[in-house]
Amino acid sequence: MPEPVRYVISFPEPATHYALVEALLPSAGRASVEVFLPVWTPGSYLIREYSRHLEGIEVTSPEGKPLEFSKVSRNRWRFQTEGQVEIRFSYRVYCREMSVRSNWVEDSFALLAGAATFVTLTDGQHLPHDVTLILPDNWKTSMTGLSEAPDLAPHHYLAPDYDTLIDSPITAGNPEIHFFRVAGIPHYLVNEGGAGDWDGARAASDVEKFIEVCQTFWGSLPYQKYLFLNMITEAGGGLEHHNSVCMMTSRWSTSTRKAYLGWLDLASHEFFHVWNVKRLRQVELGPLDYENENYRRCLWVAEGVTDYYASLIVRRAGLSTPQEYLTGVNSEGGLSGIIQKLQTTPGRLAQSLEEASFDAWIKLYRPDENTINTTISYYTKGTVVAWLLDARIRRVTGGAKSLDDLMRLAYARWSGERGFTAQEFKAAAEEIAGVSLREFFSRNVETAGELDYSEALEWFGLRFKTSSSEGRKGWFGIETKVDGGRLVVTKIPRSTPAWIAGINVDDEILALDDYRVKPDQFSKRLENYLPGREVSVLVARREKLQRINVTLGEEPGKQWQLEQQPEASAKQRENFRVWLNA
Repeated sequence: MPEPVRYVISFPEPATHYALVEALLPSAGRASVEVFLPVWTPGSYLIREYSRHLEGIEVTSPEGKPLEFSKVSRNRWRFQTEGQVEIRFSYRVYCREMSVRSNWVEDSFALLAGAATFVTLTDGQHLPHDVTLILPDNWKTSMTGLSEAPDLAPHHYLAPDYDTLIDSPITAGNPEIHFFRVAGIPHYLVNEGGAGDWDGARAASDVEKFIEVCQTFWGSLPYQKYLFLNMITEAGGGLEHHNSVCMMTSRWSTSTRKAYLGWLDLASHEFFHVWNVKRLRQVELGPLDYENENYRRCLWVAEGVTDYYASLIVRRAGLSTPQEYLTGVNSEGGLSGIIQKLQTTPGRLAQSLEEASFDAWIKLYRPDENTINTTISYYTKGTVVAWLLDARIRRVTGGAKSLDDLMRLAYARWSGERGFTAQEFKAAAEEIAGVSLREFFSRNVETAGELDYSEALEWFGLRFKTSSSEGRKGWFGIETKVDGGRLVVTKIPRSTPAWIAGINVDDEILALDDYRVKPDQFSKRLENYLPGREVSVLVARREKLQRINVTLGEEPGKQWQLEQQPEASAKQRENFRVWLNA
């Protein structure tokens, strides 16, 4: 085995949010060596400039002799070896960003993301990478998807290459660990925080259920162990990895049905990525360039299709009801909620799914007040298009095939060294369907515009529930916030009454029809106005007062709430049952 890159990570004062990293780099006697730190992390498509958190860099020989070095770019360093065969490159990392894509260190635990932590040789990514953690005395446990080092020493891990190291987050502290096996393979639910509030046993039992459904769906579990690193930190998000996931949630997420189903959907989504993304991948996802953007047009397959299956797998595992799948808890959410979100986003008419995928690097993670008008989430629209594609395949094959079959075919073909192209995925869909899907992909994926739900509704025996307009209040169509006691406009979707009238973001709303409106009274005051009424709105725009007349619209109700047709045929009811129970 070639000489590895070796790291020793310690936390001498964890309350200060620092990790100390000492990297021993094999230089093979070269006159100079260059190292780098990634600028982004796989699964989160934004240049994050992790090197901004590095400080106190020292470069020495193994005996401690200082060596000359310089920073040559935003994330690269070069140094002279003076003939040394090994170089010590040490630095401190500031770790206080509570997210699944970065680092956090405090007095009770640490969470390390590989891309934000490990400097390596620019030409050494193929080398083994060895990691030793030195924990504070009151921390007893470390957990990661990395393999234990051959010496089996505590907190000592080995990655066969840099990609594996980057793809294996590490947590250390005193987590609550729930262990179980599926198909003889060990799984761990690692809960950091939430003691006394989080129902770990229930969560582990339910996770086991949807893993079994995924095993049946795909035909195997392609790993030797799997970890759910569940950070109960009052934050949110999830990031998939080859044999682990890092998630963040609230200690109250097992306390209510709605919150718990949300957590199960998140865990199911990230676990589905074991196949769709981490193995079945787009061709652009390998080999990875950690220093530049990796553009692709199929993120809707990676995230939208995965999001579609996330809640569907939870349903098929018996962890939610058909009604909860369709409309969520208390008719708030589910597939209906995703459709509602899409249909109330004006950007659906401005950006296609492929454009949203390609522009993720500059748009998805950098929203502003106009984002809703110009972009669409490939998660949201991708989920809905996945449903429509599933329905199309089922209808044209008379129920003999489905999106399930397409995903399994794609996995069989492209889960090896080479990923798929956008055109190859579309061709595979046509192969499963047995008909041309050119128009389907052109309309729903390649261009912006409205979606046609009629085919899916007909196949599954569904309809959009008709809601009564009786009692609806007048509608401005704005979003606001209270800022220092001021009611300020934060977002104005295109074509809403406020947008048409000329209300601006950052306008402060002072009065309606010359009657003062306090910030906490605005929604209540609107109950006195019916749709169609013209209202004089007094605003302060950059401290100048002006009146703007707004003709109120009709507040959109749950226009996109799915329900089963009362007159659905026996065939439609069977289609619905098969879909949700597989």
